[in-house]
Amino acid sequence: MRVDIITKEYPPEIYGGAGVHVTELVKSLRATMEVRVRAFGGPRDEQGTTSYSVPAELADANAALQTLGTDLEIVTDVAGADVVHSHTWYANFAGHLASLLHGIPHIVTAHSLEPLRPWKAEQLGGGYAVSSYIEKTAYEGAAAVVAVSGGMRNDILRSYPSLDPDKVRVIYNGIDTEGWRPVENPELLAELGIDPSRPSVVFVGRITRQKGLPYFLRAAERLPADVQLVLCAGAPDTPQIMAEVEGLVRSLQETREGVIWIDTFLPRDQLCAVLTSATTFVCPSVYEPLGIVNLEAMACGAAVVGTATGGIPEVVVDGVTGRLVPIEQVQDGTGTPIDPEGFVADLARVLTEVVSDRDRAREYGAAGRERARVDFSWQSIADQTAALYSEVAAGGR
Repeated sequence: MRVDIITKEYPPEIYGGAGVHVTELVKSLRATMEVRVRAFGGPRDEQGTTSYSVPAELADANAALQTLGTDLEIVTDVAGADVVHSHTWYANFAGHLASLLHGIPHIVTAHSLEPLRPWKAEQLGGGYAVSSYIEKTAYEGAAAVVAVSGGMRNDILRSYPSLDPDKVRVIYNGIDTEGWRPVENPELLAELGIDPSRPSVVFVGRITRQKGLPYFLRAAERLPADVQLVLCAGAPDTPQIMAEVEGLVRSLQETREGVIWIDTFLPRDQLCAVLTSATTFVCPSVYEPLGIVNLEAMACGAAVVGTATGGIPEVVVDGVTGRLVPIEQVQDGTGTPIDPEGFVADLARVLTEVVSDRDRAREYGAAGRERARVDFSWQSIADQTAALYSEVAAGGR
């Protein structure tokens, strides 16, 4: 069997969880089948991988149209595949057209949903309407839709009620627990300004509305004075949210010591060291289909405090691998807390409980690493995905 996987993100151009997912899935699948990767971006020298750039004629076009132009460059090359598998709306158009053109089944993996990210209109303007149309069309035409969590499956069926529920399958994201592991590196911590003798809360993520960083920064004002705040945060979606985060960080730095903002990309071993040093990792997201970053933190032995939304409760076991923060959310697609101040207060309360009991936090971290190792291996995810490929290939488009 030959499977063509279409993705916007692929090494060395990765900036989010979808890129990590595709990278690890491809690595595991190639042990048993032919996988051809068709990725956006600059040239790559990996065998079986082809890169595609924005057509020169669209260099000045809206970003959404540039995406569709890149997709069109891909479609013809998918000829000969038994299954085409696309990841994120950026790749969905290519997968959908390839399915129609070549008569092969198309599988979509849902890493996020455009209807639940309305703030993207700030980033894409009218392009958000285009991305939403592409996603809806691809999902409704797909042979199967993979949800990375049960919570995500519910969101898919709520967002696209015409879908046959039997077509929407749950296959979790995974984690490489050999690559993501506890790392002791006191020299690096010293360079970054992190004092391992003090309790710390670490955040890792892009500066987007869905990641909830402003809520955490407001909660951080209420944490004990000796707690360090380590922010590995960059790639803002818009100048507006960047300005908001900058203002909140400046305010914290004026009132407390140990507020460390790392806005550059850290290699995995260095990020492992930062996560290993954490008393707790925080995931204040208001929208998170699963949250690979939580698995990464768990694999490094960090306790995790996460919002009880989306797929996070399927990863973080409350009272075992960390703690969940309750949230009631507006049902308008934004994930906004109904009571923002209450959510901030609950986040501060739970974080304070965890960082104030470092022995318990270490127990959470040890349990989290074991859960990541046993329940979220990439080989298990690849086996389930391969079985789905065989099923849809046997059934045709």
